[in-house]
Amino acid sequence: MAVSLLAHAHYAWLVTASLLAGAVNAVASGGSFISFPAMLAMGVAPVQANATNTVAIWPGQLTSVFALRGDLRKDLLTVAVLCAISGGIGGAEILLHTPQSMFLHILPWMILAATVLFLFAGRISAWLKRGASHAHKDRPISMIALTAMLLPVCLYVGYFGAGGGLLIMAALGVLGVEAMHELNSMKVLVACIANLSAVVTFVVSNSVAWHYCLIAMVFAGLGGYVGAHYARRLPAAAMRAMVIAVGFAVSGWFFWVAHTRT
Repeated sequence: MAVSLLAHAHYAWLVTASLLAGAVNAVASGGSFISFPAMLAMGVAPVQANATNTVAIWPGQLTSVFALRGDLRKDLLTVAVLCAISGGIGGAEILLHTPQSMFLHILPWMILAATVLFLFAGRISAWLKRGASHAHKDRPISMIALTAMLLPVCLYVGYFGAGGGLLIMAALGVLGVEAMHELNSMKVLVACIANLSAVVTFVVSNSVAWHYCLIAMVFAGLGGYVGAHYARRLPAAAMRAMVIAVGFAVSGWFFWVAHTRT
């Protein structure tokens, strides 16, 4: 009886976490900090939980690409797409060949780093906006430099991904993509393709816990729809604060779990 109630409680938490993750991603980003631990709570091994979570939250990115397609930098598309595909596949393959115990020890550091990155996202965005006020529209961007900056970021997106969008924007901003609408559209496209490449890799390698993935996918999509609908009515600052608090709490919990399993 107690085991049955616990199993139902885990499902209830997966549904709730997926709804929250979809809503948070629509408002402030960072929903993986909520949905990924819920996958682990279902008893999915860490590497498979990360793969399953990536597949579950990807469809919501596709609509954003369609909405922002008019702002894409056409001159950067070929290299950006190639980096996203190769980086997404490479990162996913590295993840699948990472031992569960090693990933469990790396995981809290990645979550902590992504949380700190999210914490300072406003300052980084302000820096990018200051650069936009001194735009050099004719400044050429080296495709070699673009590859060197973007490929490692896409590897990270395929491997874990939390905070990857901000890293993409920072890399493009350093190279001279200065208009915020172009930065945002390119970020969405690169992240979407890198995650799609990872998704295909995870599916082909049979690394997805589909029973949990489909539940999370449905409710994350619902949460994303509701979150997008009410995004302007919700206090974004409070949502960001919640994401940061959850990120620090989750990283601390995984530090404790990794320590107890050594």
